[in-house]
Amino acid sequence: MNIISIQNNIGLPKYKQIILSIEKAIEEEKLIKGDRLPSVNKVCLAFSLSRDTVLLAYDELKKRGIIYAIPGKGYYVKSVEITIKQKIFLLFDELNIFKEDIYNSFLNNIGKNVQVDIFFHHFNSQVFQKLLNDSNGNYTKYILMPTNLQDIVSSIKTLPVGDVIILDQTNPDLKAYPAIYQNHQKDIFEGLQKGNQRLSKYKKLILIFPGFREPLGMKLGFEDFCTEYNFESEIITEFTNREITAGDLYIIPNDRDLVRVIENARDQNLKLGSDFGIISYNETPLKKIAANGITTISTHFEAMGKILAEMVLKNKKEQIENKSSLIMRNSL
Repeated sequence: MNIISIQNNIGLPKYKQIILSIEKAIEEEKLIKGDRLPSVNKVCLAFSLSRDTVLLAYDELKKRGIIYAIPGKGYYVKSVEITIKQKIFLLFDELNIFKEDIYNSFLNNIGKNVQVDIFFHHFNSQVFQKLLNDSNGNYTKYILMPTNLQDIVSSIKTLPVGDVIILDQTNPDLKAYPAIYQNHQKDIFEGLQKGNQRLSKYKKLILIFPGFREPLGMKLGFEDFCTEYNFESEIITEFTNREITAGDLYIIPNDRDLVRVIENARDQNLKLGSDFGIISYNETPLKKIAANGITTISTHFEAMGKILAEMVLKNKKEQIENKSSLIMRNSL
């Protein structure tokens, strides 16, 4: 028990004194990897503490990856890397250039002494649930990108509510959790609204909306805009074997469809920006130069990563809507 020291009336919570004592013991090599810690009951008896106080300290060290528990046997030293103050579980839907921008911005702003483990669920509810179950209790923060997956709320609710942040998309079932998110319905409506002067030269607005990975808000915002501004419109699930008609404007969330539309237009000898138009969703460097410039509606992914880091570091509990903008180029 000489590895733990508790003092009264020093203004430092006793669970934190336990953490600092164990960190110091590791630093001084009084504890090494694999060593067993004093049991919860022994610490309680030695210092007249409640079990909750000791468990709070041990759980914090467990989340940081410093100790681990073997049910029925006790707690053991897992790592002597005590400089890690935050251990973060980051769950994305997939890896693409947009998620890479969020991830890199987050890493650049989260600072030192933080370990970030990244995982992907690939829009699979079972993978999502398994990753959460396997990680539960092993991290200080859980940053989750639930997209539009069904039947995952119950799994999220098994995590400590104060340790969860929802990223990119949220919904009413997750309103209890802090979030930084896109408002897709509002973003696409306001983006089209800002470009309305140029849109007026087109006869028909066509949204390519597969509906599997794309947020429903995109479709709703498109419908709201076309209704309010009296545009002829159509929603299709894919662009295959379709002839582009002069006067069409395509709104395209998926980059594969973007390529198909541009290729078809080339085969039909149609000029982008005059014969027909394109608005793509999500900004990438390539869209600045592709086809002489593709107009985009996009959230600010780097800003999302920066705000996310600030939420973690300052333990913010807000729901923050990330900004979006229309970037006008020659395709419109």
